[in-house]
Amino acid sequence: MTEPVLVGAAPLSPADVVAVARHGAPVSLDEGAIDRIAETRDVIDALAADPHPHYGVSTGFGALATTFIAPERRHQLQASLIRSHAAGTGAEVEIEVVRALQLLRLQTLASGRTGVRPVVAETYAAMLNAGITPVVREYGSLGCSGDLAPLAHIALAAIGEGDVRISGPSTGSGPSTGSGTEMAASDALAAAGIEPLVLVEKEGLALINGTDGMLGMLLLALHDLEMLLTTADLAAAMSIESQFGTDAVFAADLMALRPQTGQARSAANLRSFLADSPMIASHAGPEDGRVQDAYSLRCSPQVHGAARDTMEHAATIASRELASVIDNPVITVDGRIESNGNFHGAPVAAVLDFLAISVADVASVSERRTDRALDPARSRGLPPFLAHEVGVDSGLMIAQYAAAGIVSELKRLAVPASVDSIPSSAMQEDHVSMGWAAARKLRRAIDGLTRVLAIEVLTGARALDLRGPLEAGPATGAVRDLVRTVAEGPGPDRFLSPEIEAVTDLVRSGAVARTAKENAHA
Repeated sequence: MTEPVLVGAAPLSPADVVAVARHGAPVSLDEGAIDRIAETRDVIDALAADPHPHYGVSTGFGALATTFIAPERRHQLQASLIRSHAAGTGAEVEIEVVRALQLLRLQTLASGRTGVRPVVAETYAAMLNAGITPVVREYGSLGCSGDLAPLAHIALAAIGEGDVRISGPSTGSGPSTGSGTEMAASDALAAAGIEPLVLVEKEGLALINGTDGMLGMLLLALHDLEMLLTTADLAAAMSIESQFGTDAVFAADLMALRPQTGQARSAANLRSFLADSPMIASHAGPEDGRVQDAYSLRCSPQVHGAARDTMEHAATIASRELASVIDNPVITVDGRIESNGNFHGAPVAAVLDFLAISVADVASVSERRTDRALDPARSRGLPPFLAHEVGVDSGLMIAQYAAAGIVSELKRLAVPASVDSIPSSAMQEDHVSMGWAAARKLRRAIDGLTRVLAIEVLTGARALDLRGPLEAGPATGAVRDLVRTVAEGPGPDRFLSPEIEAVTDLVRSGAVARTAKENAHA
């Protein structure tokens, strides 16, 4: 069983979020966090007894912030807030995203700055550990005042209403990756022995004011992109090698002339993946006759490196967000309750959009390398479309079409969501971030990049085989052998879609990147 992720003692790490969200790691609340939560709850209880209105405690919300609510109506106020804000629509959001959303809200509750009772945090932790995942819908968040609708669906389940999916108790074995069994939240809580919450003053707001959804998707994206950019370097190496390109342009001293850190990392990978390649050695030297490789080969580290640098910036923003307490109003360290604008998603939305641009660019250069391999005018001796019998067979022609279609969509997905804003709440919320939308399109973009890289890897594997008897290098050859476990080598045309899907699974699982690194030159 995986060790529980401790919540409340320190900011969560990106790895913590991935472990709980994707792999079902259990959580435990720090004892000190429980004490902090109880202390600040005393502040809220004192304000609740004050006849003067205090926003979020004894008033309505948003444009109704000046409406005083009598004490006997406040339980209804909290429930009404959650029910009305749980207004998501569309397809269900993935379980790993919902678990990240719930975990990150729990982290803020554990800060002791939101004014909820300890039982609220304990209930959220218990739901995560029981594998109870509220059903959250695709549309509803504008990314300002936090991810209101998605977070409200979490809170709705905690009060025993709405629907959830059950994926089993958290053990660290990955229950969060499945679809789960749908059932009523009240039944799921009862089966797990969890008492539904009855919310009191301030708690409704504390459960829905946060950037947790967009942050969770950012952290999952960064985790995936780290692996995918290594895969992109490997795919480029296979293309360069099989198209008789040169590795000389990736030399460390050339990279040092332009000290971009991401570029240096990608170039180092390319040197490592191409090291000891008999195929590269076979055409090295002045007699080769080629002055320069095309940009899609020669500039691979520059393009991949720019994406790495974008990731580094996004990771910095994510780390700051993980250390943040986001609620409105918030209880300060000295006991004041203050309104603020920290729920605005602009910082996260901007880097989500930035990453979508980089994803589109990396996929674009990958597709160009694939296309070169299929064109006899540019592939340096490979058969047209890598076909078995030219004219009878089409080879990988339409695989490249698929990659081109995905790249075209990725370019559309790269249009920033964060530059848009549609006012809401009777103009009280008159500028919003659209960060949730930026995160949703980035997830789709990452899926597209995964598939484009898989097509390049599949193409590179076939091209390497067609170069026989010349041998591939240790890293690229090992990946070619891995591909051969799910996709046949050169031969007459066959049903290609299952092979593309199988190689996509190898890329998505990280198997391609791991195999390359394990067999690369040290």
